[in-house]
Amino acid sequence: MTSLLNPDPAALPRPGRDELAAWLRLSLTHGVGPATTLTLLSAFGSPRAILGATHAEVSRVAGAALATRLVKPDPDIDAAVEHTLDWVEEPGHALLTLADPCYPRTLLDIADPPPLLYVSGHFNALQRPALAIVGSRHASVSGNQTARAFAAHLAGQGLTIVSGLARGIDTAAHQGALSVNGLTLAVLGTGLDRVYPAANRTLADGVQAHGALITELPLGTGPQRANFPRRNRLIAGLTGGVLVVEAARRSGSLITARLAAESGREVFAIPGSIHSPLARGCHQLIRDGARLVESADDILSELRPDFLRDAARFRPIPIIGRLAESGNHTQVKAIPDAAAQLLEQLGWDPVSYDSLTHTMPADAGTIDEMLLILELAGYLERLPDGRLRRLPG
Repeated sequence: MTSLLNPDPAALPRPGRDELAAWLRLSLTHGVGPATTLTLLSAFGSPRAILGATHAEVSRVAGAALATRLVKPDPDIDAAVEHTLDWVEEPGHALLTLADPCYPRTLLDIADPPPLLYVSGHFNALQRPALAIVGSRHASVSGNQTARAFAAHLAGQGLTIVSGLARGIDTAAHQGALSVNGLTLAVLGTGLDRVYPAANRTLADGVQAHGALITELPLGTGPQRANFPRRNRLIAGLTGGVLVVEAARRSGSLITARLAAESGREVFAIPGSIHSPLARGCHQLIRDGARLVESADDILSELRPDFLRDAARFRPIPIIGRLAESGNHTQVKAIPDAAAQLLEQLGWDPVSYDSLTHTMPADAGTIDEMLLILELAGYLERLPDGRLRRLPG
């Protein structure tokens, strides 16, 4: 990671344990969501003031039932607070409150910013210019390839790629950003100790190393259907725009796009075949006013000049890894060791993707990531029939 992702911690004022405990106690109380938290903060000024108020004072603002829950001791909440405070003290973990100077300013534009953000990775990466790439969990091969290529190009221009770590387009978007050593953020619909889907555990580790995992949900929260649509508002809120690659008519990606438009973000969509169900959501977005996109440059031309200037400051450094050798000359095409090992396994005859995944010990997500790195570096090509062929040099 560049030094820009690791400023001197002493230069950033951080809340103390008691202050974080009050924020946690408030957020973990049943019935206290973002809207109620903002109402209470407007009335009392801080979580400690809320928790120190009398039952009658809280009742006048939030009702008697909620006041009872806030003033009554709860051993389960106390235990969860202590567990989370211990988690925050581990390296790479952060808990950002609405009052924290490191809380992402862009989230304040949405209707209900989360009072707390749990972050694992580089929490200051949340301040970088970002673009979301979302789409179907059941994406086509070409859809995944498109998402990776767009993410790689845009991350190479300094944009942080935001997505939801789901299967399909989300996975491809994160992989594309990682393939060029770019920044990427994954917004989860679970607690940070519950990566979902489990198959993306390795990918999640890569995101933490090159950005951050983020959620508003407490530790221990498993995958629940109702949490994912709410997660989408954070994906939209963290960014200057949303690109939808493939989406059916009834898709969570369309929720993300709608929320982005309502918050004044740009919405982009890639068209597809009129015969594909996965193109219908994108076509609907275009009919509703989304920008039709055919190349990554179409997106860059629509984003604000000041937004792009900020992004240019964070263009990634080249991927660090083993240098490939050809003849007597060492080429400056740095690739990770894992990608170099995969290249050796390929041999020189064209091979199908299925054959490769059956012979390699790595999971499919890691193989896809390494193949994209090799393709972008010019070490292999995809033939029209889908097979992979190693290129000389």
